[in-house]
Amino acid sequence: MIEFKLPSLGSDMDSGKLLRWQVKPGDMVRRGQIVAVVDTSKAAVDVESWQEGKVFELLAQPGETLPVGTVLATLLEEGETPETVRRPAPEQPSAPAGAARATQVGAPPPVAGAATAPLPAAGRRRTSPAARRLAEEHGIDLETVAGTGPDEAVTLQDVQRAIEAPQAARASGVERQAEMRRAIAAAMSRSKREIPHYYLSETVPLRRAQEWLLEANRQRDIGTRLLMAVLQLKAVALTLKQYPELNGFFIDGARRASEAVHVGVAIALRQGGLIAPALHDVERRSLDELMRDLADLVQRARAGSLRSSEMSDPTVTVTNLGDGGVEAVHGVIYPPQVALVGFGRIHERPWAEDGALRSLPAVVATLAADHRVSDGHYGAMFLAALRERLQRPETL
Repeated sequence: MIEFKLPSLGSDMDSGKLLRWQVKPGDMVRRGQIVAVVDTSKAAVDVESWQEGKVFELLAQPGETLPVGTVLATLLEEGETPETVRRPAPEQPSAPAGAARATQVGAPPPVAGAATAPLPAAGRRRTSPAARRLAEEHGIDLETVAGTGPDEAVTLQDVQRAIEAPQAARASGVERQAEMRRAIAAAMSRSKREIPHYYLSETVPLRRAQEWLLEANRQRDIGTRLLMAVLQLKAVALTLKQYPELNGFFIDGARRASEAVHVGVAIALRQGGLIAPALHDVERRSLDELMRDLADLVQRARAGSLRSSEMSDPTVTVTNLGDGGVEAVHGVIYPPQVALVGFGRIHERPWAEDGALRSLPAVVATLAADHRVSDGHYGAMFLAALRERLQRPETL
């Protein structure tokens, strides 16, 4: 028997609200398949299963808010059947009172009510005169209003609800933004409380990178042109392979290394707040693949359609506030990660090169790192290597 639990989708997540199931009892689940959609404080996230089996029970119902680690469903392993399996009695971490009973393989479907809703009458919908006047005053299309009166007639209360719906949606958006800010504040407070940060910075000349990028984009159409941000992401990932102590996690008092480099990209959401989902295996991807994947990730993050692996997998975070006009950004590490790399805006500055003073484009790269895992000397070598790698864009 496999237990499918609510995963942690970030250091600032303690619980999540199940929005809907994408499977039902009896369905076969493949590795990597999306099985549920869960709402966190930041976004609605598609939750994947990393085990294979047949859905036996759905132990949680849409609308329930549950703690991380709660068993949401059980799966039958190969060779198990509903008749032969020994049903576990998992201890749910503070499951809410009054939760609906589990839906099981072979369970009878719910009995439909004897009465069915009448079909709407042909022609113009029945509407009370007061409701019609109110709808006209507020520009409400009565065809879009659900009627709750006899034969689905539109009542005055129905129109009033239609008027109030956008106001409620705006209020909900404000509350969601406030919830996100609380979650971010809690995670960042934990980070500064638990992680002994150290900060370093390095000014990186970008003339060669800009010239290479200009030439490379001449061979691409507008939709596939590369951004400097992609060169920076690839350079960070390749440099982390040289300095692996900055890539991974600090959990239970010990460093846990990561062979792969999954870069969490800090993305500002339109409604406010910040989210940092992962681009996977950045060190192994071509620049064109990264550009396509980065554009897709930003679009889906802002549309609220991220996957659970993108929220839980980042091994390091890169934040770029160059478009915000700042010269440098000194970030706060996302626990349990052990480092964060930041880039400011690219701007012209005086630079001594080959015995001459000239104006060159440059960017300030910064490193925030965990002193429990590395020290300033190690971090300085990382930034120096990152600087040199950005001087050789053709190798990225």
